[in-house]
Amino acid sequence: MFEGERLDTHQGHAAHTHPWYMVLWLTGVDYFSTLGYQPGIALLAAGAIAPLATAILIAVTLLCALPIYSQVVRRSYAGQGSIALLENLLRGWEARLLVLVLLGFAATDFVITMTLSAADAAQHAVENPILHPILGDHKIIITLALLILLAGVFLFGFSEAIGLAALVAVPYLILNAIVLGKCTLDIIEHPNLIGDWKNLLSARGDFTGLLIASALIFPRLALGLSGFETGASVMPLVKSNDAPDAPVPLGRVRNTKKLLLTAALIMSVMLMMSSFVTTLLLKPADYREGGKASGRAIAFLAHEYLGTGFGTVYDIATILILWFAGASAMAGLLHLIPRYMPRLGMAPHWVAYSRPLVLLILGFDIIVTLIFKADVEAQGGAYATGVLALMFSAAIAAAICLWRENSKSMSVYCWAVAAVFAYTLAENIKERPDGIIIASVFIVFIVTLSAISRSLRSVELRVSDVTFADEASRAMWEQIRDKKVNLVPVRTDTIEARRKKKAEIHRHYRSDAPLAFCNVHLVDNRSEFLAPLKIAVRREEESYVIDVMGANAIANTIAYISELLDPIGLFLGLTRNNLVNQALRFLVVGEGETGLMVYAILLKYWAWTPEEDVRPYIYLMSD
Repeated sequence: MFEGERLDTHQGHAAHTHPWYMVLWLTGVDYFSTLGYQPGIALLAAGAIAPLATAILIAVTLLCALPIYSQVVRRSYAGQGSIALLENLLRGWEARLLVLVLLGFAATDFVITMTLSAADAAQHAVENPILHPILGDHKIIITLALLILLAGVFLFGFSEAIGLAALVAVPYLILNAIVLGKCTLDIIEHPNLIGDWKNLLSARGDFTGLLIASALIFPRLALGLSGFETGASVMPLVKSNDAPDAPVPLGRVRNTKKLLLTAALIMSVMLMMSSFVTTLLLKPADYREGGKASGRAIAFLAHEYLGTGFGTVYDIATILILWFAGASAMAGLLHLIPRYMPRLGMAPHWVAYSRPLVLLILGFDIIVTLIFKADVEAQGGAYATGVLALMFSAAIAAAICLWRENSKSMSVYCWAVAAVFAYTLAENIKERPDGIIIASVFIVFIVTLSAISRSLRSVELRVSDVTFADEASRAMWEQIRDKKVNLVPVRTDTIEARRKKKAEIHRHYRSDAPLAFCNVHLVDNRSEFLAPLKIAVRREEESYVIDVMGANAIANTIAYISELLDPIGLFLGLTRNNLVNQALRFLVVGEGETGLMVYAILLKYWAWTPEEDVRPYIYLMSD
């Protein structure tokens, strides 16, 4: 089951980094592929004022999204994106719940990116006059085949995906430049087209009114902002000259900012040109639903102005980039999920491995495609909701971080950007409420799965590493390990409590071995799944005292210390309190019925690690 490289460490892709201008194409296949449907969406939403609405989209891209994600990549350079920023601003279970909600929106964004893009690629394929006789109207089958092929690429590794991304994105942009250039020349040769457009604008009001109308329409164009979160999520793939032990990889941060800026500038130019030429050259009957250019505005112009041969080449390039747009989303999920879910105990161990996770994501893609019957329009609301929710959270996180860093003016700017995204998200939900419904399904699924996983994994030892408080503690530990003492966990860290417990043990049991009393000190934030422990050992009368600091669960820590110490026996106390309440306390705050839980954890661990050594005797004592 555990196949592929591990993805849950910062070094997981150290051997697979690439120059930023190569990773650009992996982000760009998602971002640039929106040219396949964005001009048509703009025309449907805005008609003659589509170029003005697109200009507002570009302004939001360059003045809002780009500055926000420049702040994100400076503070979240391991690929977690905006989610890591918000997690670090909160503590405890509130932070964990927020992470799960944001992961739900991220899953909505990335999964719908894959299914929507594959469905749109299939749509282009079945509508091409040359391909249609071969493919017929089997849109769902073609969509599923494209998703399976995409998963196959990732089963062979990230480097292949990045190489293919460049081969797909670069020709697509060149072909778009040719089509848009040809259409622009035709407009220049027919100045009456510009005159007719100006007349249409004049009939709709003055410039101020047109600008206000464009601003109100802008939320429907929000899919054009889709590339930033994926750009941040694939940041670990960006090569830099930073030292391996550098606390902050400044070189990678700089290179990722170059990636985001370059992608934004390329897309801004392409969007503006495409909106302008499609508005002037397409008739309303062509771009409306069911029209010849519906969902494929630039492809229609390619056929009209450059012939069927070139148009077919353009269609094939569009199909490829729409199909491969899912690669950036797949890469984003493969970097994002393993950094959170297994670390928080909210997913099985195998989620940290690449190939099983790819197959799991493919399963979700197939389910979503079948539910929506590969309908592009039906998935658009969920796509925009996921994108905008992550951007809104990124703006909030950046604003709070800058305020705490005393960058007050930049913080106010980020709050203003957050307001823009909040408005856009609210309008998108109002216009297409199915998006928030789908996102909610993802969130409920992730939260439920996380709760089940955390419960099932609660009997693991849950310790990441161990250090000793000083050399004296280390030396004394070596003296008492390997069947030399009996381990006695105690709740109260006083000499009187230890004397009382010692007298009780000697009264009811026969044991000449020294006692090692263990007191576990819990951290305030017990929502973390794994904990680094610090151990201090000292002598007290004829016994020993072991202080364990930094734990997040008492029972798991005692079980771990027992395995590390290998005592003769283990004396565990029972509280006789309500077992349901104790179980909840164990799961949430790491306390509860410690004696029974230590027993259960050790039995589970021993079943995983059979060995011939004698296990310690376990004594259950009523407190």
